[in-house]
Amino acid sequence: MDNNQGINEHSKEKQLADFRVDHSGEILTTNQGVRVSHTDDSLKAGSRGPTLMEDFHFREKMMHFDHERIPERAVHARGFGAHGYFQVYEPMTEYTKAEFLQDPNVKTPVFVRFSTVVGSRGSADTVRDVRGFATKFYTGDGNYDLVANNIPVFFIQDAIKFPDVIHAIKPEPHNEIPQASSAHDTFWDFVVSTPETAHMVMWLMSDRAIPRSFRMMEGFGVNTFRFVNDQGKARFVKFHWKPKLGVHSLVWDEAQKIAGKSPDFHRRDLWDAIEMGDYPEYELGVQMLEEESEFKFDFDILDATKIWPEEQVPVKIIGKMVLNRNVDNFFAETEQVAFHPGHVVSGIDFSNDPLLQGRLFSYLDTQLIRLGGSNFHEIPINRPLAPVHNNQRDGYHRMAIDRGVVAYSPNQIQKNTPQPAPDTEHGYLHYAEKVDGRKIRERSESFKDFYRQAALFWNSMSLTEKQHIVDAFIFEVGNVLDKLIKQRVVDMFNNVDSGLAKQIAIGVGANPPAQPGQTAVTASSPAVSQEKTLKSPQMRMLI
Repeated sequence: MDNNQGINEHSKEKQLADFRVDHSGEILTTNQGVRVSHTDDSLKAGSRGPTLMEDFHFREKMMHFDHERIPERAVHARGFGAHGYFQVYEPMTEYTKAEFLQDPNVKTPVFVRFSTVVGSRGSADTVRDVRGFATKFYTGDGNYDLVANNIPVFFIQDAIKFPDVIHAIKPEPHNEIPQASSAHDTFWDFVVSTPETAHMVMWLMSDRAIPRSFRMMEGFGVNTFRFVNDQGKARFVKFHWKPKLGVHSLVWDEAQKIAGKSPDFHRRDLWDAIEMGDYPEYELGVQMLEEESEFKFDFDILDATKIWPEEQVPVKIIGKMVLNRNVDNFFAETEQVAFHPGHVVSGIDFSNDPLLQGRLFSYLDTQLIRLGGSNFHEIPINRPLAPVHNNQRDGYHRMAIDRGVVAYSPNQIQKNTPQPAPDTEHGYLHYAEKVDGRKIRERSESFKDFYRQAALFWNSMSLTEKQHIVDAFIFEVGNVLDKLIKQRVVDMFNNVDSGLAKQIAIGVGANPPAQPGQTAVTASSPAVSQEKTLKSPQMRMLI
């Protein structure tokens, strides 16, 4: 059975249409539909008397206003979204049984949310930061969320340290300063105390952290997943979004000025492009590895602080995404959309990447507090196009009106339905990976190389890109007050490149390293250099 039959690029728009309301020209009512005759004065005991508790219109109006703001995301609070569609170029049957990756004629509806990580909802768009690039595919087999960033690696290797890195990079708790910036003591104290951050910090100090536009920004799944085909054969996979306009950034001085003049720069750019019909396009690529190749590299493929260099593991382009429709209401769609890397469909599975394993718990837990309970999947923007049938009931904000007396399994009253899907009906089967080991809090020795890929990144940069990285280090570390932390930054990044460390030391008033670090990496990966990424013909004319 092909569950994608009847699913097309307009399906989500049609579903959302049932929830849209145009209030123009209508009579004012309460939320219960009672017509309101007066809304400028509360009900009082006399014109100068106390307000009466029985004024249900006043109480409803104030109650709703008091609760209009839901908790903002702890990270990725400032975001902007758009609707579109995804279309695979050719059947991927050899690699995965994921139904939305089979038929080139099917346009799967998507919703994409771009975001910054550190700042609050009110921060500026052009700060130096990682950008989120989260895509929800409304497939015929259910929703699939590809929760990506614009940088292919992350700060930490194990999710247990995620609260630490975020607490360190957020504004310092005693004075709530600085907003949306990593240029302060607690972040760099964490960096020098956690050498696994070295590679990510190199990317963060590069031009990648100040993109020119959401339309000109790569996306990376960061974690290692699996493709599984109909025969049960699995391959390790990493996901890439490649913008058709090429990859472009602001320079730091430009970003600073824009933040002052137009803090909504990226939002407005995306909105205006779609409104004008200049639809952003991205190609989806995958890096795939046979399971037997898991240990053939000088890095661990499950380590989220490492890339799979594209020169060693080429990116196969498999499809295209087009963003062609802006949201009707920012709060209802962009703010209430809920992503989770555990939202997968048959044919996509997980690896033992310890950062991914923690994310599978964290994201779901987050939605429960942020969106008010277990029924966040019933909010229109999160509602799948695939039918939903199970025995889950009740809870905050339940929208479904479940009929019948059965809410358990097995049962006889309802002929044991809803029942598990047979193999022929796209039932999700977890990959049968053999797992055997002692319970232990320990990191694999293969994860303990912290500097070689950071050096690889530095070697891959052009002279201009290197100078921008040096300038970023000097600005960021120059804002650190603790002289010992400044010195430790110099000493740490001496393990990446002694020339880089010397320039940082001169710029921040620390002691240059007495001798070079021991990494001594000479290899490079041209694919990570922004200057070497593919430029579209339109953009070549502008740069």
